[in-house]
This record gives sequence, structure tokens and C-alpha cells, in this order.
Amino acid sequence: MSLLRAAAVAAGPAPHTPIRLLARSLAAMAEPLKSVDYEVFGRVQGVCFRMYTEGEAKKIGVVGWVKNTSKGTVTGQVQGPEEKVNSMKAWLSKVGSPSSRIDRADFSNEKTISKLDYSNFSIHY
Repeated sequence: MSLLRAAAVAAGPAPHTPIRLLARSLAAMAEPLKSVDYEVFGRVQGVCFRMYTEGEAKKIGVVGWVKNTSKGTVTGQVQGPEEKVNSMKAWLSKVGSPSSRIDRADFSNEKTISKLDYSNFSIHY
């Protein structure tokens, strides 16, 4: 028996990649999707807060948007798997951009959704 054939026999049957991909997709769909609106208060304008929020959202893997308000706050919406949305909520509440000061973050309209309304995370102007 050739070395290549012996390795193939030892490895067992070839993995069924389409079935594995389908299983992963089904597992991802089974995880509830959440949507939440937010408003962050403190020193959050003029400190690259929106840029850092966009970067963190993309790193975590959530979608939505962020924008400055006329009253000096930052507002937006985050959507994604519940665990990832919760990670983003914690970041918005405690971390922010390096030069920011977060006094508080209010979250509202939190709900389970059947599909995402956005395909990425963006800064609105």
C-alpha cells in the first residue's frame, strides 16, 4: 500500500464539507438575534468615539450604526447574536475610545429579531 493511500485510510472517510457548513449555518441561526438602540453620554464627541465604535463592532461581529447627536451624545443601533450584542453593550458602557469619558449608556428598544436589518456597521452623519 502506498504511503498516500495508507494516510487516507488512517484518516477515515473524507469529511462532508457541505454538511459541516450546513450544520454551522443552522447552529448560527439557532442563536437568537438581538437588536438594541443606545445613547452614550459623557465626553463622546471630538474624541474619535464613532470611529472606535465602528472598529469594535466590526471586531466583535455586530452590525448597525453610530452617529453624533446635536445634544453632545452618541446614538445608534446594534444588531447580532445575543452574546455579541451584549459584548458591544459592555464596550459602549465602559470602554469607548481612548480619550472618551463615558458617564452613562442608555439602552432601549431591546428585542429579539428574526433577521438583521444591516449588512455591516457604519457611521451615520
